[in-house]
Amino acid sequence: MMNSPRISVNARAAALIERLRADPAEFRVAIDKGELGETRIDAGSRCQGSIAAGLSLAQICMGGLGTVEITASAATPNWPWTLVVRSSHPVTACLASQYAGWKLSHGAGKDAFFALGSGPARALARKEPLFSELDYRDEAETAALVLESARPPPPAIVSKVAQDCGLAPDRLTFLYAPTQSLAGNVQVVARVLEVALHKAHELKFPLDRIIEGMGAAPLSPPHPDFVVAMGRTNDAIIYGGRVHLFVNGPASDARALAEQLPSRRSRDYGRPFAEIFASFNRDFYAIDPMLFAPAAVIATALETGESFHAGGLDPKLLDAAFR
Repeated sequence: MMNSPRISVNARAAALIERLRADPAEFRVAIDKGELGETRIDAGSRCQGSIAAGLSLAQICMGGLGTVEITASAATPNWPWTLVVRSSHPVTACLASQYAGWKLSHGAGKDAFFALGSGPARALARKEPLFSELDYRDEAETAALVLESARPPPPAIVSKVAQDCGLAPDRLTFLYAPTQSLAGNVQVVARVLEVALHKAHELKFPLDRIIEGMGAAPLSPPHPDFVVAMGRTNDAIIYGGRVHLFVNGPASDARALAEQLPSRRSRDYGRPFAEIFASFNRDFYAIDPMLFAPAAVIATALETGESFHAGGLDPKLLDAAFR
């Protein structure tokens, strides 16, 4: 089998960013330069942002290795507009790029900055333990990082990211939007496939055997309160998300993966996420990590052609969370 050409998630993301830069008015985003020369794209903080901007953010997060579209679906009848995500390089797109695994913080008190970074810059910096298990390292002349934040990163964070990526600050682009915004809401729900890949990793399924992936989740209505907005984006995946993985290896392994992946295997399944979050005194890390998974899963064993189904959608819980 011939080796595939090397793929740069940052180079592919740069092409998508140019689309935003070419027509910020279309996407309702604002673009400026930071103190150190970095490019900053506000997709939903001081500007309105848009669903279109959220779709673009999601594809940038995946390093240009995934498609994210909106379609209508009868699977969740009261919330028919659904995000559909697909990747032929799901491990690289979702875990090496899209996963919000880079914790960035600076300062204390009212001026403290904290944000989770996602996107292709992670594959240049490789600062997270996860990268010791991923057979991917990017090389690029520019880098992009997406922040779940209502404000751009301060100079200290820009300097850290630049140093960790081995680039000058003016080679960096930071895109940011709070979860409460239209764009922020879209890009979080678009993690439906990534959530499945991350749980597969937690279940110790060999990542190199996951060949293709598709996912879908209803587009949750945004909310001005952060906790409610965050809860809704999680509920969209936990109670309304569907994922189909195509895997190599024995059919018995595909069956076990399908059975273990769905969110209902978690002890904390069964209430809107905002309620679960409150019950743990807003300690995100006290929640059972097995809850963060799609509601329904199909795993297809490529060697035998067999497909295994597990889990199921819960429209009533979606209604409770979204209204």
